[in-house]
Amino acid sequence: MRASPGRPAPRTAATRTKRLIRWAVRQRRAAAGHLLRGACYGIGTGAASLLVLWLQEHL
Repeated sequence: MRASPGRPAPRTAATRTKRLIRWAVRQRRAAAGHLLRGACYGIGTGAASLLVLWLQEHL
């Protein structure tokens, strides 16, 4: 029979914080892309809404 492997040592709060910061730095580019895409969708939606309101008033 094989012995079961031991559990890994528990991570400290400092290690978790460092891992979280490294993950956030890696995800920065993706987050910026999502923010830009959301802003573009918002601008497009606002422009379409203004166009519809203008058409309703002038037709």
